[in-house]
Amino acid sequence: MWFRNLQIYQLTETFNASAEELHEILLDKAFKPCQGLDKFRIGWAYPLGKHGNQLVHATNGCLMLCMRREDRILPASVVRDAVDEKVDEIEAKDARTVGRKEKNDIKDEVIVDLLPRAFTKSSRSYAYIDPRNNRVILNCTTSNKAEEILTLIRDTLGSFKVKPLAVNSAPSVIMTGWVKNLAPADVEISDECELKEPVENGGVIRIRGVDLGSDEVQQHLNSGKIVSKLAIEWQQRISCVLAEDLSIKRLKFMDLVMEEASDTAADDEVMRFDADFALMSLELSRFIPVLCEYLGGVDNS
Repeated sequence: MWFRNLQIYQLTETFNASAEELHEILLDKAFKPCQGLDKFRIGWAYPLGKHGNQLVHATNGCLMLCMRREDRILPASVVRDAVDEKVDEIEAKDARTVGRKEKNDIKDEVIVDLLPRAFTKSSRSYAYIDPRNNRVILNCTTSNKAEEILTLIRDTLGSFKVKPLAVNSAPSVIMTGWVKNLAPADVEISDECELKEPVENGGVIRIRGVDLGSDEVQQHLNSGKIVSKLAIEWQQRISCVLAEDLSIKRLKFMDLVMEEASDTAADDEVMRFDADFALMSLELSRFIPVLCEYLGGVDNS
């Protein structure tokens, strides 16, 4: 289980539940498929999928959770065609024009009729709680998706106090300094970044495949643009795109890490998941604090 995108949160109160205790609590909101007029449903699923029977997978003190979401697929074009057909029938039969309010009522009736017969699409989102380091790591591309998972945790536990990871220095300022001057010794700047004008609705320039030390890029920085996203490598173990909101995109564990993963004896899917989770959580428990230190330290206010 290798995460590809990170949304990182800090626990603001101690989390003491064991994997066994947490499993029992999550059972109350275990995933159930859509029924009747449900447009979607979310709930907890087994992190190990068909290979597991626990809603929590624990490794080295970290607790992996899996949220499953099922959505009804009801294309707007299908609804529109069905509404138009009913409207045409009424207008032909009654020799009158169907008004907007009546058309909206017909649309509601069509949705009620079609929804129970619609196909469904299922997705799974993963997150893990790291009580030792007071963090929650979510494998999500957006904060909205992360909030959906966090809301389910809150609804399940009754309370789950977290806040987005914050640092004492503006990440955009630090990243701009790395590109203009020099990055830390164990951070290598790649050939990709996003520059923006530091004003509301300012212009954005996306650069890829270009030496960021080139005159062209430096001229943009000297004109006042700042780095809002930056591709980096850390200790030849992790590569990613770091954003100014501290989200991490296109996370990749590099050859040194993957070689360690392949050297781990794992005879089945459960052992492989456990070994990968252990190695991934270990790497991130080393990388995130160092990254925060370079960005001025964690803001605990």
